[in-house]
Amino acid sequence: MTDQTSERVMGEATQRLVALLDLERLDTDLFRGQQPETIRQRVYGGQVAAQALIAASRTVDEGMHVHSLHSYFLLPGDYNVPIIYDVERIRDGKSFATRRVLARQHGRPIYYQSLNFQRAEEGLEHQDVMPEVRPPEDGLDLMALMAERGTDDGLSKEWAALDVRWLGSSAHGMEPDPMHPSKTQVWIRVDGRLSDDPMEHLATFTYASDVSLLGATLAAHPEHGPHKVQMASLDHTIWFHRPFRADEWWLYDQWSPSASGGRGLALGRIFTQDGTLVATVAQEGLIRPSR
Repeated sequence: MTDQTSERVMGEATQRLVALLDLERLDTDLFRGQQPETIRQRVYGGQVAAQALIAASRTVDEGMHVHSLHSYFLLPGDYNVPIIYDVERIRDGKSFATRRVLARQHGRPIYYQSLNFQRAEEGLEHQDVMPEVRPPEDGLDLMALMAERGTDDGLSKEWAALDVRWLGSSAHGMEPDPMHPSKTQVWIRVDGRLSDDPMEHLATFTYASDVSLLGATLAAHPEHGPHKVQMASLDHTIWFHRPFRADEWWLYDQWSPSASGGRGLALGRIFTQDGTLVATVAQEGLIRPSR
């Protein structure tokens, strides 16, 4: 099939997402992030993570590229006021730079992120093999699926810039895997053509990386769907392995190695359509059954 990416233009929803991630500089290492129009009560975690990444990236030298970020969600964010991002410069070396970002609202910390940047260099190469999966065209539109199941809660409007195709889970559509009892697979891309700025792709990918990962922790528990479980991201980590475009299809191969104590851990490998492993994501979240 011919790749139609070059024929897709940036729609209004994608323009709004790019604008949302374009922070206002208030002072040296101090930034302000705006909020989207939404009916939801709690700020989407992927938005805060992506805005914090943008804030940190604007304090490093040209040629430094983020290779990992680690973060904790401390308090629910408030959509009614902007988020302030305060960047701390931890290290500026020849090869690596380290930053810490504190996100605040109402004078209180709501999110904390640490990041490492590196200058590009050559090194040893290996990677996992991409699993055999159906193409994106054979997947189900996740937003339509959420609306059908009554679990939308305003997310389809907020995530309108994302094209998400659900392939299946351990509970529905995937072959049983005794080694990994709780798995989910989706294809995702930003819906439209982004610029060639690498940070635009990294930030929009970070935004999208929080869309479905915690859901993998429920794949082994179909009797406890999202509407029957209190869910919230507790932490979020991304390792960026290789450059890629967020506006071209990438496979989110997700599995949950453990759930206990009201928490679930989910891991995800990110593959481009040609089989290149470009990122790895990890997240632990609250999955507390409703009482």
